[in-house]
Amino acid sequence: MHIVSVALGGCLKGEPVRYGVTEDTGGHITYILGEMEALARRDDVEMAEIVTRRFDDPRLGTAHAQPEEWLGAKLVIRRIDSGDRRYLAKEALSADRDAFAEALIAELAQRERLPDLIHAHFADAADVARRVEDALGIPFVYTAHSLGMDKRRALASPSAAINARIEEEDRAIAHARAVIGSSRDECERQLTAYPSTRIGKIHRLVPGVSRRGGYDDFPARELVSPFLRDPSKPIVLAIARPVHKKNLVRLIDSFGTNAVLRERCNLVVLAGLRDDLSSGEVEQQQVLQGLVDAVDRHDLYGRVAYPKAHTREQVGALYELAARTGGVFVNPALMEPYGLTLVEAAAHGLPVVATKIGGPQDIIGELEHGLLVDPQDETAIGGAIERLVTDTALWKRCARNARTNSLGVNWDAYAAGFLAIARDIVAATPARCIAPASLLVSDLDNTLTGCDHGVTRIGQFFRRQRDFGFVIATGRSIVEARRLVRDWKLPLPLAWITAVGTEIYVERDGELALDQGFAERIRHQWHPGAIERALAELPGLVPQPDYDQRVYKRSYYAECPGLAKRVEERLRQCDIPARVVFSHDRLLDIMPRQAGKAAAMRHVAAMLGIPLDRVFAAGDSGNDADMLTACRNAILVGNHAEEVAALASRPNVYLARRSHASGTLEGILAHHRAQRVRGRQAGRVPA
Repeated sequence: MHIVSVALGGCLKGEPVRYGVTEDTGGHITYILGEMEALARRDDVEMAEIVTRRFDDPRLGTAHAQPEEWLGAKLVIRRIDSGDRRYLAKEALSADRDAFAEALIAELAQRERLPDLIHAHFADAADVARRVEDALGIPFVYTAHSLGMDKRRALASPSAAINARIEEEDRAIAHARAVIGSSRDECERQLTAYPSTRIGKIHRLVPGVSRRGGYDDFPARELVSPFLRDPSKPIVLAIARPVHKKNLVRLIDSFGTNAVLRERCNLVVLAGLRDDLSSGEVEQQQVLQGLVDAVDRHDLYGRVAYPKAHTREQVGALYELAARTGGVFVNPALMEPYGLTLVEAAAHGLPVVATKIGGPQDIIGELEHGLLVDPQDETAIGGAIERLVTDTALWKRCARNARTNSLGVNWDAYAAGFLAIARDIVAATPARCIAPASLLVSDLDNTLTGCDHGVTRIGQFFRRQRDFGFVIATGRSIVEARRLVRDWKLPLPLAWITAVGTEIYVERDGELALDQGFAERIRHQWHPGAIERALAELPGLVPQPDYDQRVYKRSYYAECPGLAKRVEERLRQCDIPARVVFSHDRLLDIMPRQAGKAAAMRHVAAMLGIPLDRVFAAGDSGNDADMLTACRNAILVGNHAEEVAALASRPNVYLARRSHASGTLEGILAHHRAQRVRGRQAGRVPA
């Protein structure tokens, strides 16, 4: 496959990249280089090509004037000459876009073979990709990196420019074959706020980090020592472009007003690259001057380092030095779409403090290597940093989690996921089993996932048994369920029961869509606002993140299993009809009485025309209990949770000896054998 990534803004070149040399030379370049390098390493990719603008500005480097830059045998940066050789900041790029698109189309049209797929980075590149698709038929996918909707909400009076940006992002979402996001917040909250979003288009791919062992911290010490009186103190490290939304001035204020941090730590801020305080665009100048003013205001000389320039090697060494000194990495951005630096810090075993707005809540939730804070609360930022540097046990736990849990975050895994999405777009729609004779409805986490060998075996089973349908039933959202199925290389299901049986998705016209009939069926007497008010003061109950609150589901973390009964009692006292489902020792979901995995299973079986005695259900936890109770051919996998152990005594439930997918397959075969025995016995009974 030949894949092209298109990005118009910033100084895009091979490493070393001068990150921060312009306002637009930021994290998206790390993303594109990591993505395309990983794709180029794959045998099933014949070419990975990066397309950007060609410009001639000696201050920014001679590479940008070169038409081609080969980074490997299958990896090239190709620069398109639009006729305007000036470097253009993002806001000025729109005037050049028509010429750039025409030049790109002309260049592609001359080739003997066209690329298979374009990956557009930001909405301006998506507009170019749409024109290429119209002219040459090359499909495209879109990654936003940063969305304007949240930015507009934060503005007192939204400008015409931000409104135009949001409209362009919405058009990009509408025209792209797929939309790729990095975090659950981006996929399930930010993107879904746009009118043109259809959930079936959205895919979550976790970006990787480049790993290199054996960092020497000497380059970092050499970089920051001239600024610091005592370089041996724990380093509080921040790395961000000098723009207002990165909130760097407030970080210095929080450091300067915290007596413990002033005494015990050093603060190191890498705010892009500069020649002097007048470097760059107006916003960059304002932020740089604000940093210097804050250092002066709090008299932090000798405690703060803010070097003018740095290399990639020095950045890696700084992560390492901060970890070795018992320091902390901080991302205090007002809103962070993802937060790749938090994963980079994790790869070095460095605990973090990060904004709770945006992607960091996903990263820290999954890696468990730091604390989330309100980016507007100066005291909270300083307090979280202080807690990490003074609580040795907490720091060590976060550092250990950082190194261990970040191992799976890599660009090769990203590339594998990207290729799976790309193949579905480029290839013809595969033949599907439209009317199966039997159906497996299975939970996902720990029922199918958990063992590669079991996944391989159950995949082989479905390939052989073409008349056996497959449906996922999970507590996860549709975006997360699709990510897990893709990552584990599970068979593609006929339908997706998600959000603990409150949503069903089926494929229509080549795209997943919500089953509105089921939604209409379960909505009766559903009062989510009343539920929230009734439970607001209940001790031990904490709401899960916003993206886990679905139209027909309210989700909480519960401190103990006994809370489920108290929630049921409180709802009954308030005369609020609802089902309460407790699972995994701490997850508590509330939904309409008519909802749940059992109801969704029956709905899907009826939709596919499959009798209930030909339906098999597999699960492992409390949110599977209703489905396992209702199904005549239920399977409890060997690794089931204690909360559903009692179900094993039911006559309809087969208790598997094996775990995960192997246990599910064992249960299917066992029920099949039992059905054949019953059939033979029935045949011997005289009429």
